[in-house]
Amino acid sequence: MAGSREGVVYQLSWETAPGLGGLRCEDFRAVAVAEPETLAGVVFESAGEAEARAIVQALEMHFAKKRFSNTAAAFEAVKSCVLEWAAGKRI
Repeated sequence: MAGSREGVVYQLSWETAPGLGGLRCEDFRAVAVAEPETLAGVVFESAGEAEARAIVQALEMHFAKKRFSNTAAAFEAVKSCVLEWAAGKRI
């Protein structure tokens, strides 16, 4: 993901699991990568490991009670949330 931030590029992953009322996103992970998969994945840049952990924790909290009707909707919601964070908005 190109942008004004300079730092480490992370590939974000998570589990989409069934829950009461729909699918839920959980178990978020961020792994530093040299060549991210941007077509089918969510990628972000951060200043380092501490900031990456903070975004993962914020995503866990943000999506803890959200439910989705399908995996595509869940993916797009996570991607949108990360893009907003990268643009300087809070999660």
